[in-house]
Amino acid sequence: MSPDASGAPPLRIAILGAGWVSRTVWRPLLDAHPGFEVATVVDTDPVAAQKVASNGREVPVVSRVADLADLELDAAVVALPNHLHVPIACELLSRDVPVFIEKPVCRTLAEARTLATSALDGATVHAWSAARHRGDVRALARLLPQLGEVRALGLNWTRASGVPQRDGWFVDRGLAGGGSLLDLGWHLLDVGLDLLGWPHVTRALGNLSLDWMGRGDATADWSARASDNGGPAGERPELVEDTARGFLLTETGVAVSLESRWASHHALDSTTLTVEGTEGVAVLRCTFGFSPHRADRSSLTLLRHGEETAVPLPEEPVGVEYERQVAELARRLVRARATGPRTDAGSLAEITALASCVDRLYESAGRPDPPAPVPFLETARRRLRSH
Repeated sequence: MSPDASGAPPLRIAILGAGWVSRTVWRPLLDAHPGFEVATVVDTDPVAAQKVASNGREVPVVSRVADLADLELDAAVVALPNHLHVPIACELLSRDVPVFIEKPVCRTLAEARTLATSALDGATVHAWSAARHRGDVRALARLLPQLGEVRALGLNWTRASGVPQRDGWFVDRGLAGGGSLLDLGWHLLDVGLDLLGWPHVTRALGNLSLDWMGRGDATADWSARASDNGGPAGERPELVEDTARGFLLTETGVAVSLESRWASHHALDSTTLTVEGTEGVAVLRCTFGFSPHRADRSSLTLLRHGEETAVPLPEEPVGVEYERQVAELARRLVRARATGPRTDAGSLAEITALASCVDRLYESAGRPDPPAPVPFLETARRRLRSH
């Protein structure tokens, strides 16, 4: 154990979940940060857990939260399948272990309220999208004062071919809770509402479809998530949506449009954030996440009085926002350790606001009709039933 630059001992942290995000993001970045020490990996799959545990300095592996009772922990990262986020986080909070919960933090507003109730005794809850820490998103935020009164916000994340999993929990609505709206839309809403200062949303209208779920060419070929199974599945599960479109109205009168697509006819993955104000329009074009199917660089433009100006942006490596997320988590945990146990009202309020938006969009949209059965989809369903 080595101290960080401040001389304090590193924060001992547990990683719960041995899937793609733990292997690719959390374990490497926690190891690289001097303020953290990975203390253990928790997963019911010992083979998968060992892959994460041996990815760097060897750490012990356990299969249950109860097995953490004898370990001294400063925090835990909950990077499990969606249906386990809230129950496992609540169990950790009951043991007075602060948690960072991967997105989507919860599947419903009811789960958000359960989480908030569990945090009342003092353990901290942390959650936010890493995309807030992107240099291009920060540059967009700095432009907002030049735009006058904000009237509209457009949020779009379109993947060329990015359905993250063909079988297992990710496509099962009962386990995942939703598809592209929860997976990509959570990030978009987190960043978008943060730009607006987290106004209350008064109205919602949503639309869902799943036209790409049965197409083999729509799979995310860059992601290893296809092998990440996370729980039992019943017979012929209700599939999640691959595309979501929504419209929200805030109490401040801002119209928010949202599109999240796991697959499309586009050649590249792209994320577009458009802020329209009374004095100008700012458009950020980039790609959130790790997909290699992206434009070479981000662009930010400011349109005023018929003239479009390119705003300089820093050149950043893909994924640097996750390094900044880990650094921000270290700062928050150190602050909480210094000031004593307390609830992180900011994160909990944001989680509740996001869950409310998602709930209302799903309620408005209902459930999409499934596409006609195709051989590829039938094969996926048979695999799902066999697990």
